[in-house]
Amino acid sequence: MEMTKPFDTLNASKGKRVVIELTKEKRRLIGTLKAFDQHINVVLEETEEYLDGELKSKLGSVFLRGAAILYISPAN
Repeated sequence: MEMTKPFDTLNASKGKRVVIELTKEKRRLIGTLKAFDQHINVVLEETEEYLDGELKSKLGSVFLRGAAILYISPAN
């Protein structure tokens, strides 16, 4: 399946683990993508927070504002 639009990629990632880097303090969140909207506000479950590559906390379910997101990538 060829993905030609950003929302195609996000839709393909629903229910899968993703890495999200936040714009401030280079924090990374890894969690399961549950939902997103046209502003790229996202809901993650089973979320873990990493700072400088080190696990800082397990957050569970989180809502992230799209403006705070630098990038979203599939987790390995």
